[in-house]
Amino acid sequence: MQPLDPAIAAAARQAFAAIVGADHVFFNEEDQLSYQDKFAVDDALHHPAGAVAPATVEEIQAILKVARERKLPLWPISRGKNLGYGGSAPLLAGSVILDLSRMRKIDYDEANGTVLLEPGVSFYDLYDFLKSKGMKHWLSVPGNSWGSVLGNALDRGVGYTPYGEHTTKICGIEAVMADGMVVRTGMGALDGAPTWQLYKFGFGPSWDQMFVQSNFGIVTKMGLWLMPAPESLMGMDIEFERPEDLGPLVDALAPLRREGLLQQSPTIGNWLRAAATLTTRGEWTDKPGALSDEVIAAIRKKFNVGWWGVSLRLYGREDMNKAAYAVLEREMGKLKPMSLRPTTWKTGEPIEATGWTGTPLTFPMQNANWHGGRGGHIGFSPILPQSGKAALAQFQRTYACYKEFGMDYQASFAFGERHLINVNAVLLDKDDPAMMKRVDPFLKRLIADAKAQGYGEYRTHLDYMDAVADTYDFNRGALAKLNRTVKDALDPQGIIAPGKSGIWPTSMMGAKA
Repeated sequence: MQPLDPAIAAAARQAFAAIVGADHVFFNEEDQLSYQDKFAVDDALHHPAGAVAPATVEEIQAILKVARERKLPLWPISRGKNLGYGGSAPLLAGSVILDLSRMRKIDYDEANGTVLLEPGVSFYDLYDFLKSKGMKHWLSVPGNSWGSVLGNALDRGVGYTPYGEHTTKICGIEAVMADGMVVRTGMGALDGAPTWQLYKFGFGPSWDQMFVQSNFGIVTKMGLWLMPAPESLMGMDIEFERPEDLGPLVDALAPLRREGLLQQSPTIGNWLRAAATLTTRGEWTDKPGALSDEVIAAIRKKFNVGWWGVSLRLYGREDMNKAAYAVLEREMGKLKPMSLRPTTWKTGEPIEATGWTGTPLTFPMQNANWHGGRGGHIGFSPILPQSGKAALAQFQRTYACYKEFGMDYQASFAFGERHLINVNAVLLDKDDPAMMKRVDPFLKRLIADAKAQGYGEYRTHLDYMDAVADTYDFNRGALAKLNRTVKDALDPQGIIAPGKSGIWPTSMMGAKA
């Protein structure tokens, strides 16, 4: 899409200002820059025309009316902190950012452990709110707690506690459709129902998950289940010496996760996942290309980290945790780890400020400074079965690809109940033109390699939404056709987030990458 005609942009800006006030409309050059993707491979691909920041559902409805009349695509963001996946930038250049960060209401049902949130509520906001109420419930946080609780759940973000699969804890959504209609899902469709945040499904089709990673509507409220504050927490931080230890570790943890002894979503991370927040590459070498085994060994020795590390935690009643810990200790001991450090906590003691306790954090974002200069990262995250053999093979192929393209390997294998997410971070130096030229072919190679194994990504950067959507190719792309049919019915003009997750209306298929 071409940049907005100046006359159209001026008219839109004036119309938006009449709705939200001039202080909440952002169309000058500095504003446009602030909404760009700071980690983009090609800075020119996703430039917004400007932004407008409503504070109410009624203002969103009025903005949609203007957008329909002028055929302006809107790109809704909650807080715009989805770093590594596009941040606050739109997929389609020339779109107007619909910035929902001013919407920050929290309704708390203490008895049932639920909240009803607006998009602008960050993990820090929710944590501070719960703390002010006595911390009777814990939240689950991702590695970047600057972001929106609602936005993270809608993009299937993950955390570290038993409630770490955030999208599975959604219960009840309010959304504004492209035509301005406001809809509530589940029990919220029953006027005045006290069960909106208690029962996920309602009557008939369940639409909560239809608004996840889609562009069918603008989510303005989301119910979320919170974890009751546990009586105790027990666990261990474990390091493993060799790359090949990954396979046995996955096979040891998988049955414990499936049977429910481990209720959290543990993540096996490689050495760079830890080291990139503690040091920079320039402190160890100035040689181009992937790091040598000698440099890797020196960094690991300095920080006393294994090739792989994992933190395991047990939550709940102290007596039950003690029994489960004995099993966990026995099973991990069979693997002969490099080190095993136990940790315990119970109510009344000082609590560790980590993701394992639902404490907001941002230090993992320090990895963007690994190369120095204008750093960043882009994620590549295919879904695998919970198999040590599959995980080890995925690691070996991907690691070889990192080396071939001269990239430093940062990766983890995150457990769900039945699956693994192989989260790879491609660490960037935007001041290194040679490296930046390699990033796009590298990511396309990784996507193609995963597809060859039958693996698809669960989440991706703006640049690769069409490519990833195209890998879901059963029955000649039947899923894409279904998504397009729904989009055509709800938003034929493509006003809301055209191209999100590879979903385009028929009228805009020419804009598809």
